[in-house]
Amino acid sequence: MHAYRSHSCAALTSADVGNTVRLSGWVHRVRDHGGVLFIDLRDHYGMTQVLCDPDSPVFGEVEKLRSEWCIRIDGEVKARDASLVNPKIPTGEIEVFVRDLEVLGASDELPLMVFGEQEYPEETRLTYRYLDLRREKMQANMKLRSDVVSSIRKRMWDQEFREYQTPIITASSPEGARDFLVPSRLHPGKFYALPQAPQQFKQLLMVSGFDKYFQIAPCFRDEDPRADRSPTDFYQLDLEMSFVTQQDVFDTIQPVLAGVFEEFGGGKKVDETWEQISYRDAALWYGSDKPDLRNPIKMQVVSEHFAGSGFAIFAKLLEQEGTEIRAIPAPKGGSRKFCDRMNAYAQKEGLPGMGYIFWREKTADSVAQELGIPVKEAQAKLKSGEVEGGMEAAGPLAKNIGPERTEAIRQQLGLSVGDAAFFLGGKPKAFEAIAGRARNVIGDELGLTDQDRYAFAWIVDFPIYERDEESGKVDFEHNPFSMPQGGMEALQGDPLNVLGYQYDLACNGYELVSGAIRNHRPEIMFKAFEIAGYDEAEVRKRFGGMVNAFQYGAPPHGGCAAGIDRIVMLLAGEQNIREVILFPMNQRAEDLMMNAPSEPTSDQLMELGLRVIPQE
Repeated sequence: MHAYRSHSCAALTSADVGNTVRLSGWVHRVRDHGGVLFIDLRDHYGMTQVLCDPDSPVFGEVEKLRSEWCIRIDGEVKARDASLVNPKIPTGEIEVFVRDLEVLGASDELPLMVFGEQEYPEETRLTYRYLDLRREKMQANMKLRSDVVSSIRKRMWDQEFREYQTPIITASSPEGARDFLVPSRLHPGKFYALPQAPQQFKQLLMVSGFDKYFQIAPCFRDEDPRADRSPTDFYQLDLEMSFVTQQDVFDTIQPVLAGVFEEFGGGKKVDETWEQISYRDAALWYGSDKPDLRNPIKMQVVSEHFAGSGFAIFAKLLEQEGTEIRAIPAPKGGSRKFCDRMNAYAQKEGLPGMGYIFWREKTADSVAQELGIPVKEAQAKLKSGEVEGGMEAAGPLAKNIGPERTEAIRQQLGLSVGDAAFFLGGKPKAFEAIAGRARNVIGDELGLTDQDRYAFAWIVDFPIYERDEESGKVDFEHNPFSMPQGGMEALQGDPLNVLGYQYDLACNGYELVSGAIRNHRPEIMFKAFEIAGYDEAEVRKRFGGMVNAFQYGAPPHGGCAAGIDRIVMLLAGEQNIREVILFPMNQRAEDLMMNAPSEPTSDQLMELGLRVIPQE
């Protein structure tokens, strides 16, 4: 028999009854039932119930076992009594009577329990991550991650892509985040960088004549952490193709991701049609360039209904250049209680509040107030038809702008009795993000967001430039290496109208993919940077490797990168990306388990020719 096991802890069935077997694993929990000891023995594959009574030659040793001791047992497979069968696990029809026991690794008192799903502080979980990873949910998440990566690889190979590895130690790159620098021992005072992405290398592969490239690539960025972003390193499906248009890239990546979400999405619906939405429309309709389309709410501009109206705050606001009023429709949100709650939400987000209107059936109270008569008289007038019943608009805004304007707003937004609308005003960039978050809250609270769906949308037509309001200077708003739509001709006009062949893929409110058709023409690249104030010498100095390569017959090319961590996070139904990363950093970019970052030794600093200047 094998030194440690003849079967895994998920392998035994009723067909094995009567056999002598050997199992190894961890003591999940111990139960004492009147002198009979039951142990749930766990390994990576599953659980087997083993038992021991005083007739066993190792009963005394089994009594000493505690949770998370690693043990080996030999025993006889027995059928469980019919009333004790556990249909929830593959081994639920059997149990193993222990004849022999070896403790492979005893455990000290546990800082966190593996059995059950108790909540522990993140500091504890990350310090003892090896214990945290033993828990059922974490084991499932990491197996899911491995299976997703395997599926992605197969799907890419099926589309005739080959996987190539690009350098990990390289030069500092212009990806937009901070680099992790690596000091060079052989070249004192000089530094390598860990790659923020394989961007330049994969483009150079296209120049080198490799038609289709992909890689499950590690990327390193010194960023501030968020729930959906690791502060140090992450993995992405990185791909690039030659002789392609934007639509070719979409048609390549869509079946890969759709297939993965269908395979691992737990039966949730995966959109068949992936809408293409311009960046500006996404900002207007959803307040975000990564909209959650499971929520059907679309925001609209309603400035015309407030211009010159009795609501002075919005009327005066609209007299300023570049301002507008936007409405967030809220079907089924037509109660004062809900409207007040959303107004409080806006105040918590740092705004003075959100104006609102809601529509309801006309009441005797409102008729009495409008006509200045007693409520009973108003009731009689409604009943007799002397006063027409039906719908009325309520809320402070409705009173200020009057019935004609409120009715025009209702019709534009397609609302009815029991519905509401919320309003935000100013320069769009100042309130768009908050409006987008409010839209999400409204959709969730009113039950409008379809929780059983993966909703995808391509965000396209990103503007390449923006103008700084204070300095008036034109600079890059988005990826400067995207090919401008219209090429060189587009760069001759107003730079604020120039759009790039750049695109993101949003799913359920997260950005999963980002990519572009690349600017592979040096003359167009120099012109694009000139508009933003960078001369040719500066471009050659900062991006010389790519610019030089593009002078030797560069093909048109494009690609994208999909975030592996976020994909798995969505599939696992997690809200925090650290739940799907084996050994993540904490919120302060610290590895509590390995004590990183750590102070270098004096010898290390001396060898590298470095000195640490103490922070005051």
